[in-house]
This record gives sequence, structure tokens and C-alpha cells, in this order.
Amino acid sequence: MPSDDPSFRREMARVIRGGWHLIDLVSAVPERGDSLMVTLFGEPILVVREEDEDVRAYRCLRRPRGAPQPIRCEIRYGNIFVSLDTCDHQLIEAETITRSPRSAARTATATPRSA
Repeated sequence: MPSDDPSFRREMARVIRGGWHLIDLVSAVPERGDSLMVTLFGEPILVVREEDEDVRAYRCLRRPRGAPQPIRCEIRYGNIFVSLDTCDHQLIEAETITRSPRSAARTATATPRSA
């Protein structure tokens, strides 16, 4: 499939943009109020160390009166990673997962083969 095919470009954009991308070392924004502007896949991304010492990333919208849109930002091993994925991925707390009566009935016990 040629790389200029629109469906190929759409699929690659969906797959690649949804991943985590290394932006810089966290030491690039050492003080409160420091910021870093980068371009990722043609989109301007602003990485800021907020007043509460957290590092956050924003997609800078080009629409009139568009406020910066927060995007997923994580600090791992002293590096800043961002994801442009628009899906909301939230961790599920262990307490919220409950067994249904059907799955509880399927619980089996094992017995030794020599028994």
C-alpha cells in the first residue's frame, strides 16, 4: 500500500498519535512557571511546570478564542511523555470490580490427580 494513500495515512495517524511520545527531560522545566514549546505531528504542544510543581501538557488550538486543551502527560524516569490520544483512559480501582453471580458460580476448585 503506498504511503500517499489517504486510508493508510489515517490509520498511521490513529496508531502512531495514540502512543506515548518522549518530549524532553523533566529538567527542561525546572522552576514553577517554566514552559517548553514543541511541535508533535504538526501540532504545537506546550509543556508547563505549574504552580503546584506538577508538569502538565497542553495542545495549543489554532481556533479563534480557543483555550489550550490539556493532554495526557506523564513523568517516567526523569522524562516527559505525552499522548495525543483522545480516548479517556482511566484506571479502574480494584474495589469497583465485582463478580457477577454467573462468574462466581464458575469458580472451580482443583484436586490432586492422585486423589
